[in-house]
Amino acid sequence: MKVLQFPLARITVGFVLGIIAAFYSKANPQIVFFLLFITFLALGITWFLSRKNKISPLYFGLTACLLSFFIGMITHITHNDFFQKSNYTHYSSIYEKPLLLTITLREKLKSSTANDRYIAIVNRIDQLESTGRLILNIRKDSLRHVFQIGDNLQIKTTLHKNSPPNNPNQFDYSKYLENKQIFAQVYTESGEIKIGTEIDKSIWYYTSKLRSKIIHNLEKSNFNKTELNVAIALILGQQQDISPEIIRDYQYAGAIHILSVSGLHIGFILLFVTFILKPLPNTKRGSFIKLLIILASLSLFGIIAGLAPSVVRSVTMFSFVAIGNHLRRSVNIYHTLLVSILIILLFEPSFLFDVGFQLSYIALFFIIWLQPLLASFWLPKNKITKYIWDILTVSFAAQIGTLPLSIYYFHQFPGLFFVTNLVIIPLLSIIMILGVLVMVLAAFGYVPFVFAKPLEWSIYYLNKIINAIASLEQFIIHNISFNYSLLISSYLLLIAIIIWFKKPTFNKLILALITIIILQISFLQTRYNIKNQKEWVVFNLKRNTLITERNSNDVSLYANDSLLKISRKNTILNSYLVGNFSDLKTKRRMQNVVFFNGKKIIIIDSLGIYPKNIKPDILLLTQSPKINLERLFQSIKPEIVIADASNFKTIQKFWKATCTKQKIPFHATGEKGFYKLN
Repeated sequence: MKVLQFPLARITVGFVLGIIAAFYSKANPQIVFFLLFITFLALGITWFLSRKNKISPLYFGLTACLLSFFIGMITHITHNDFFQKSNYTHYSSIYEKPLLLTITLREKLKSSTANDRYIAIVNRIDQLESTGRLILNIRKDSLRHVFQIGDNLQIKTTLHKNSPPNNPNQFDYSKYLENKQIFAQVYTESGEIKIGTEIDKSIWYYTSKLRSKIIHNLEKSNFNKTELNVAIALILGQQQDISPEIIRDYQYAGAIHILSVSGLHIGFILLFVTFILKPLPNTKRGSFIKLLIILASLSLFGIIAGLAPSVVRSVTMFSFVAIGNHLRRSVNIYHTLLVSILIILLFEPSFLFDVGFQLSYIALFFIIWLQPLLASFWLPKNKITKYIWDILTVSFAAQIGTLPLSIYYFHQFPGLFFVTNLVIIPLLSIIMILGVLVMVLAAFGYVPFVFAKPLEWSIYYLNKIINAIASLEQFIIHNISFNYSLLISSYLLLIAIIIWFKKPTFNKLILALITIIILQISFLQTRYNIKNQKEWVVFNLKRNTLITERNSNDVSLYANDSLLKISRKNTILNSYLVGNFSDLKTKRRMQNVVFFNGKKIIIIDSLGIYPKNIKPDILLLTQSPKINLERLFQSIKPEIVIADASNFKTIQKFWKATCTKQKIPFHATGEKGFYKLN
């Protein structure tokens, strides 16, 4: 049976499409429930008629797919906190005034330079029962108050709604949080927090305590801090304390995936536990005990690792592999993949929009589908050569499969990924075996030197190898422009070519050629759209002024001398150039008068100088000029006043009040984000 002929494949596809439809359409729940009910009745009718041979079974299959589509929509709606009436987003004036929040700490996040950050569960707002998730930011202080997972806190504070990106083509953090059902953030100080006497001793509390105990015992054994942070990421899936420099090295070397617990790590765990359980007899009872221990071990590891989407995916899939082996059945990996997708999304449909979830499943699918084809090009007889060839083909299959998605999200490509995987996978197997053993023993308060020191050395040399590969920056392609239409057309081309290579026929060749044409059309359409665009943008950049004028794909930059010198390293500018398929053509110092698309723009900086004889359409204020705006409005009456983030906030408040009095729109980039004139 081909995979697509497997009924569960069609059901899973329909279910996934339903989640996507509900996510983007924001469908009315009542309408979706009604359509689900109608489709369920239609399924019963088509089943009955097909059993009586009065209609083709095809109609029953189509109705089943349609039903799975509406079940996908309902699953997304019922799991979306926004539709829960008790969610804090429905509380009146939630973002307008200070409220008494009662929350429970659920998860520790990576700290920022100024704040310790947690995911918290809302229990009450004032005295009203409430639900929902938010991010708690606690300002760091010299006392370093320590909060633990499970603490019940009371805070009198104001909630801040997630704000969209302040600059064009930046990562949309608000959308990222919304996909995780987090709609607000809270900023406070430790002195303003009242800690409750009771601790919420949930599974999150116990797993956090276990992780803390393991880390504490490893620190007591004088395990080097840098290597310890990497070990915690590799084994426990906690990346909070890894330095940005190490994360950058792993990104540039194409090895960032090993810092996120995924199928590679869970596979090692399964092999390790299976090896430990070998002495148990292979009787019916013994096999069942083995299965229970394996499932419990995988589940416990997944919980300790924080139940990230990639971890949940891997644990679920390998659990089905273990169950299949126990039942003495040949496990069809495609079916296992589909079952794991369906079960995970039934409980957490938001995982579908997680980048790690998407990359891990696509990588695994292409390893299963493409690697045998790549491996068949050469069949080495030597075992060592075969081992190296297998690593290379697996690495290439995963990289080819994830390449379009990786470029779409990260806009870069590590050229030496195959060298990285060839070197680190053998070393990683040693690290995983030693790491699991050391972590288990550390949980019981015992860290043997004979295991801990080789683990520390292995991670030290792993970091050195990664750093050496990452230092060859000439092999890293940065700032690759790529949009959604190119992403879809690239995958169509990739799939068509692989289908043709697997079993070449004339029809498959025609299909591959058609997908090449589709990719070319997508590229030409993108170029055409960019070619006909013109815009003038004031960016939101603290203590600096950054303005661009884009004509087609040519960008002119206006800034002060210090910013012009380092413009190539400015991440905000680079994101804009990449997102708009553009190049920086000219760099100029700021001017007082600018003309764009028939609009006259006056720019007043700290000198407060401006031409008196020009009536501007737009007034841009930068670098906190000492001017009387009311007096200025007596001579000029602009359509809008813009203040960028180089101005003092106190001055901007006066300007805003003056503009409101004069009924002139006021746009502060620090409050509303960038300003764009088309």
